[in-house]
Amino acid sequence: MTAPDTGTVAEANPRQGELIVARNRKYDGLAHWVVPGRYLGEDEHGHWIFQGTNEFISRPGAALYTASDAVLLVPHGGDWVATFYDDAHPGGVELYIDLATDFGWRRIRPGVVEFHMVDMDLDVVRTKERGLYVDDEDEFAHHRVLMNYPAELCTRMEEACAELVDAVASRRAPFDGRDAAWFTLGRTLP
Repeated sequence: MTAPDTGTVAEANPRQGELIVARNRKYDGLAHWVVPGRYLGEDEHGHWIFQGTNEFISRPGAALYTASDAVLLVPHGGDWVATFYDDAHPGGVELYIDLATDFGWRRIRPGVVEFHMVDMDLDVVRTKERGLYVDDEDEFAHHRVLMNYPAELCTRMEEACAELVDAVASRRAPFDGRDAAWFTLGRTLP
C-alpha cells in the first residue's frame, strides 16, 4: 500500500470557507469516494467540513449529485470520520461513521486542500428507519484476507467500532447534536 504524499492538518492550514476535497481510498491504494466540501473550522473534537446539496461526488463505478446537506467531522484523534446528514437525506441516514486510518492533509493550491484517508470498510450507521447498526462487516472480513490487513490493524478497527457504537448510542460528544451548529454555519458561508 502506498499513501499519497500528505502531511498534517497544521501543514495544510485550511481556512474557513476553503474547498476541502476528501479523497478516500481502500487499503490496497485503489480510489474510493471523492467528496468536495467547505472547511468550517475546528473544535475540541476535530475539523468540521460542510458538504452541501447538489455537489458532484464520485467513486469508481458510481457518480451522483448529493440530495442533502452533510457535515463531515475529521477527529483530532481516532480511526474514524463521521458524516452527519440533514433531514433531507433520501435514505433517512442521520449519521454515517467510516472506520478509517492513514489521515493526511495537503494544500493543492491557494484555497484548495485535500484530505486523504484509507477506508477500512466497517461503518457505524444510524438511520431513521433502522436505528443504530454496524454495516459492511462482511466486506471487512473479505478485505482483511484479500488485502492482507495486519492483525493489529483489524483489532484496532474492531475496538474502535465497538467504542463508536457505544458513544453514538449514549449520545456522547461529538454525537450529542452539536453538528446542528456546524450545519447552520455551513449554510451561511458564501
